[in-house]
Amino acid sequence: MPTRWKPSVTVAAVIEREGRFLLVEEETPEGLRLNNPAGHLDPGESPLAGCVRETLEETAHPFQPTALVGVYLARFVREATGEDVTYLRFAFCGAVGAPEADRALDQGIVRTLWLTPDEVRASADRHRSPLLLRCMEDYLAGRRYPLDLVFTDPSVLAG
Repeated sequence: MPTRWKPSVTVAAVIEREGRFLLVEEETPEGLRLNNPAGHLDPGESPLAGCVRETLEETAHPFQPTALVGVYLARFVREATGEDVTYLRFAFCGAVGAPEADRALDQGIVRTLWLTPDEVRASADRHRSPLLLRCMEDYLAGRRYPLDLVFTDPSVLAG
């Protein structure tokens, strides 16, 4: 029986304040890259809860999602290892609170940045994923979907 293909499920926060977007600069096998606050969905959590957790871990900012921006599928092959990974990303927009002063950023996160859309576009060669730009552009185009569009059955949370 052939191995079943399973994409990696990730969550991302598209956070805009006063015309700037909150990004993280992180260490990757390809060098320092920019990304939305994002990460893998953990067992036993909903995509919404995962996004709240990842944003806090990577930026030290509490995050309150208000809408789903979109669901995205992208494939990435690591140059160094040849690893072929497909990501299924749920991107949420919302508001952030003030950073928690004593909270350390997640391992591998070098710093957070607030960039204008033009600065994000101009740095495309440093993006960890093409989804960073696509999510921002979808947000700027006004794409917003109700949070209840992403349903998590209670059996997931009972784990």
